[in-house]
Amino acid sequence: MTNGTAAALIARSNRLGADPTVTNYAGGNTSAKGTETDPVTGEPVELMWVKGSGGDLGTLQESGLAVLRVDRLRALRGVYPGVEREDEMVAAFDFTLFGKGGAAPSIDTAMHGLVDAAHVDHLHPDSGIAIATAVDGEALTKQVFGGKVVWVPWRRPGFQLGLDIAAIKAAHPDAIGTILGGHGITAWGDTSDEAEANSLWIIRTAEAYLAEHGKADPFGAALDGYDPLPEAERTARAAALAPTIRGLASHDHPTVGHFTDAPAVLEFLSRAEHPRLATLGTSCPDHFLRTKVKPLVLDLPATATAEEQLARLAELHEAYRADYQAYYDRHATPDSPAIRGADPAIVLVPGVGMFSYGTTKQTARVAGEFFINAINVMRGAEAVSTYAPIDEAEKFRIEYWALEEAKLQRLPKPKSHATRIALVTGAASGIGKAIATRLAAEGACVVIADLDLAKAQATAAELGSTDVAVGVQANVTDEAQVQAAIDATVLAFGGIDLVVNNAGLSLSKPLLETTVADWNLQHDVMAKGSFLVSKAAARALIEQRMGGDVIYISSKNSVFAGPNNIAYSATKADQAHQVRLLAVELGEHGVKVNGINPDGVVRGSGIFASGWGANRAKTYGIDDQDLGRFYAQRTILKREVLPENVANAVAVLTGPDLSHTTGLHIPVDAGVAAAFLR
Repeated sequence: MTNGTAAALIARSNRLGADPTVTNYAGGNTSAKGTETDPVTGEPVELMWVKGSGGDLGTLQESGLAVLRVDRLRALRGVYPGVEREDEMVAAFDFTLFGKGGAAPSIDTAMHGLVDAAHVDHLHPDSGIAIATAVDGEALTKQVFGGKVVWVPWRRPGFQLGLDIAAIKAAHPDAIGTILGGHGITAWGDTSDEAEANSLWIIRTAEAYLAEHGKADPFGAALDGYDPLPEAERTARAAALAPTIRGLASHDHPTVGHFTDAPAVLEFLSRAEHPRLATLGTSCPDHFLRTKVKPLVLDLPATATAEEQLARLAELHEAYRADYQAYYDRHATPDSPAIRGADPAIVLVPGVGMFSYGTTKQTARVAGEFFINAINVMRGAEAVSTYAPIDEAEKFRIEYWALEEAKLQRLPKPKSHATRIALVTGAASGIGKAIATRLAAEGACVVIADLDLAKAQATAAELGSTDVAVGVQANVTDEAQVQAAIDATVLAFGGIDLVVNNAGLSLSKPLLETTVADWNLQHDVMAKGSFLVSKAAARALIEQRMGGDVIYISSKNSVFAGPNNIAYSATKADQAHQVRLLAVELGEHGVKVNGINPDGVVRGSGIFASGWGANRAKTYGIDDQDLGRFYAQRTILKREVLPENVANAVAVLTGPDLSHTTGLHIPVDAGVAAAFLR
């Protein structure tokens, strides 16, 4: 059973973490001290429960807490080797742990354990960091809070910072917390409710002061031509820019992207001071670890054409990479980790919005959220003073900290399709759904495109949050809707890497009963639809310059002459030849084009459920429910083909093991000799 003190801590943490004005995602930590029975001695022992490394306050559970003995933790003061070797203290925390399990202690553990208070909160509110990053932050702290909150000059998180705060708490018995220069706030209390109330008082008092005393235009005068574009035009421009920008941001390592045109971003970019402030970059370690020390900012007005913007972005990207390399070279020591890549994590386009990048959609989205936090911090600091973040040498010490590098090295190995962005047509059911499910399981971000928007969105929801999959409506016979689906993909995830032409239907009729309308419908959906999807996707893939995959779900009927099937089989043959043609044409851009030829997939198939199965069963003189077994018995392996079998082939063709394969058709038919390719 959860200890009552720990339960109250979790509840408090969840409340604090749920409010974005209090702290950002995975930012800050909380603790509580209480007693538990030592199972060895049977005597009570004082423990501290503290949020462990890498957790998030808003979703914190008991498993995310580290549990330490307070006496042993405080005894570490006797072996502390000094600030030059304080990183060694993180490993020492392991010798103070109580019991088994729990999260690993974070670098901030000393801040909580050494302070003589039962409950401690360390948070990163925008209003608090605004005071912490003001050039006269110490004087502002006294002015805003009186003696209730004490200024702590910038110090990198660690054991010494814990000692500093403990000394301040002892020297200022009436204080309820601190402003940590360049960083955030820490508050404490004798009870959980008191600590929470003190944290909120500091945050709300800072907010009120900034609102009452701040100037109206902290970002300066409006810039001509930098106003936000109208919403529809803004969205269209973002979609036009997204593939190229993602390619730039993925020069060293593939990334996933996120786009936002939040009002805070658009306002910031429309004002005269944004170039100066953006160059200064972020300050709070939680911010710049995700956003890099500064963003790439397009220095053209919103009135520039897309072509002008793209050309300038390419130039700025080269300059950014050179500047970041110089930053690394200025501060790296022989012991520093290798440079992790010189591409920007944040790209700002005036009048359009912000593009942010990471190894997953979540990290890309969170990076963007952190930069909005940074904009809010800059606004607050500039409103009452001058924004003055910690210097770049300190930023480098944290960005390339050995402890941060160790945390990165502990991350699990990426899955086969990590960072890949897939669009699957006809994906709300059957083969398409199985493909989307498999790609998501392999780490891809997936867009479910289907005629039925509700079903597409429901399928996407089954795969996970919008950081994993989204559903869009698309009639593949309509060029505008196809382009809208591509635009939705690049806006949702930053770009596109993988397209699966799966949308289809079938009418089983002999030649003399096949109408022109039947013929046109089959060819519109599959031959024309595949062409439209491939064309729209190819444009984005080429602009992105990251290669990619186009997959056609064709059919064994593309080479097998089955009865009563003229329209369907002819259009499948069309699709099969599109594979060969596009493989040749797109190869110079690193785009692979391959096809899959399944036999009849009965179970889970939308086509078979819509009447095709009944027609095929009638053609072969069998009952509907026997069709799958009938198909299986005519194969060499005597196995029924399932949607998952087709999905497996897609995963292999688009995975790392067949990186040199293009123009191939893979049979997934359990062996139909008449359909052997030759």
